[in-house]
Amino acid sequence: MEQPIHSLGELFAQLGLPDGHGDIETFIANHNGLNARVNLADAPFWNQAQASFLREGLKADSDWAESIDELNVRLR
Repeated sequence: MEQPIHSLGELFAQLGLPDGHGDIETFIANHNGLNARVNLADAPFWNQAQASFLREGLKADSDWAESIDELNVRLR
């Protein structure tokens, strides 16, 4: 069975962040340039719950992993 893929907007909503297209683009512009040596979940702009969600989503290769990867790439 194929896992559902969540959009970037759905990921932002899950993280409790504004999830409109403009909101997402603003967030990415404000946090762009994340050092390649810093794991996405360890970035200083996440709260503890957000960081845990990102970390676990990747670790478990959950249905959120693809959206998390996309966000990771866009923040670099």
